[in-house]
Amino acid sequence: MYLYGAGGHAKVIMDILKENSTELTGIIDDNPHIQEWMEYHVLSYDPKRMFPILISIGNNSIRKNIAEQLYKKNAVFGTVISIHAIVSPYAKIGEGSVVMQGSILQSCCQTGKHCIVNTGAAIDHECILEDYVHVSPHATLCGNVEVGEGSWIGAGAVINPGVKIGKWTIIGSGSVVCKDIPDGVTACGSPCRIIKNNPQP
Repeated sequence: MYLYGAGGHAKVIMDILKENSTELTGIIDDNPHIQEWMEYHVLSYDPKRMFPILISIGNNSIRKNIAEQLYKKNAVFGTVISIHAIVSPYAKIGEGSVVMQGSILQSCCQTGKHCIVNTGAAIDHECILEDYVHVSPHATLCGNVEVGEGSWIGAGAVINPGVKIGKWTIIGSGSVVCKDIPDGVTACGSPCRIIKNNPQP
């Protein structure tokens, strides 16, 4: 498995790979000033030999941009699920996604492509995460929650049952979301309220 992105997010994914006895073949980054990362020499992407690959970048829009470029080069993507996560056999995890330590995905929930379910996050039954969603550490999505493409759920946020979060929306850390939130906004608080519009990717 190759990781694309030599940063802090990659360090956690490296730990998961080691737990799972999966070889980290190499680390890739586009920044020419990053030569070494942990014990690895940082590589440039070579579509002829680097696969499977996982984009190890927490920022949703950057992760999407890189994925779209790699799809054009016929890249093969891996999926990483920690052995310390609890994942229902009826859950569906999209390619390129990461499920981190202590997280829970209950029955019939599903993630799209290149999602992040971060440390200790709880995704309850029948939730749907569209592509490029990031659910931050210890956030809780109650049953039948839907999160639109590219949205970011902040650490410790609670999304009440049946709520729909729009695309490319940010939910602030510690928020309690009691009603639907539209596309392209930042919302926070308890109860959660919209505070601004976001620039669209």
